[in-house]
Amino acid sequence: MESELKSKIEFALDTIRPYLEADGGNVRIVELTDEMVLKIEMLGSCGSCPMSSMTLKAGVEDAIKRAIPEITKVEAINLTVA
Repeated sequence: MESELKSKIEFALDTIRPYLEADGGNVRIVELTDEMVLKIEMLGSCGSCPMSSMTLKAGVEDAIKRAIPEITKVEAINLTVA
């Protein structure tokens, strides 16, 4: 992953981290694929919260796509969709 792109992703994640941390969670970049799919890991309470899939779509993915439109999708590697 290019360091400039990684910096942009981290910056976008930093805009929502305070909300995640307030609920005892966080997020970590795992990988950016060649197809521009960002794979993340939901940490802390975000890994087990039933609302995590909504947080991922409405919060994390929205913030990432707004900051880096080239990213086509954001997937959490550790969430099971109910």
